[in-house]
Amino acid sequence: MKIVFIIGTGRCGSSFVHELIAAHRDAGFISNVEDRLRRLPFKGRYNNLLYRLSQGRFTTKGKARFAPSEAFDLIGRRASPIYCRPARDLRADDVTPWLEQRFRALFEERHALQGKAVFTHKYTGWSRIGFFARIFPEARFIHVIRDGRAVANSWLHMPWWGGYAGPENWPWGVLPVHYQREWEAGDRSFTLLAGIGWKLLMDSYEQSARGLDESRYMSFRYEDFLARPHATMEACLRFAGLPWTAQFERHLARQRIRPERGDAWRRELLPGQIAELDASLAGKLVSYRYAAAAAAGAGVGTGRQTAAGERVARTGASG
Repeated sequence: MKIVFIIGTGRCGSSFVHELIAAHRDAGFISNVEDRLRRLPFKGRYNNLLYRLSQGRFTTKGKARFAPSEAFDLIGRRASPIYCRPARDLRADDVTPWLEQRFRALFEERHALQGKAVFTHKYTGWSRIGFFARIFPEARFIHVIRDGRAVANSWLHMPWWGGYAGPENWPWGVLPVHYQREWEAGDRSFTLLAGIGWKLLMDSYEQSARGLDESRYMSFRYEDFLARPHATMEACLRFAGLPWTAQFERHLARQRIRPERGDAWRRELLPGQIAELDASLAGKLVSYRYAAAAAAGAGVGTGRQTAAGERVARTGASG
């Protein structure tokens, strides 16, 4: 089974990227209908066809629609709730023979029924790379990275974020001591907490991706995708083992992709809040080649790339 996971922190653009890939005629996926309707007998057999036929009518976000899903409900029921809201990242040593059998059965059954060359699945939050790499040694991972200030700003708008009730009530468990101290020193700012959450999740991606070679892991910045969608999607399809087709090119050409979508945080946050995020996130912003607005004047950041940042820089799609 060729299986490709599209992954990211959440509010990072991974849904849009996955929905583009899922529209390729050779891609399989789990749909939101399967996730919600427990007794549906088809197990996604017609997902790809239905998704391609309904483009523009029943696929728009914000409306009742048919689309690929992270399938938290379905996977929680059929495999294990360990996938849904773990209090820390999932590792290879969390995999038991029972869990491996349950997860492989769920994905392999749908892969066989759908009959597509590549099965794709998107999830957000913790990286879970070590966990899924153990269950699926054949898996590849496409990591969509977005500016932490944009992610933090978007989380502040989301009802599921939970940070307003404190980190003990959000999806990712209690903060590590050093991040808890940073939040307390920042007068428990919610904007700062959202930024710390991005750092927490990015830590998990950086640590778990170290165990994968470049044949199994690629990453790119969402902002680079918005600026150069054709080149980015060519790189994604090539990595996933999907051919570039005239059908996919027409589908991509119909999308409204606007580079300015990546800069909403500049308009929606106050200058002081942006400065707060710049100071907290400076090290990671620099490592992923984001310009920290306050870094030059405040002397924050060194300009040195981390190993994770270097991997992003080497990705052909990231320019």
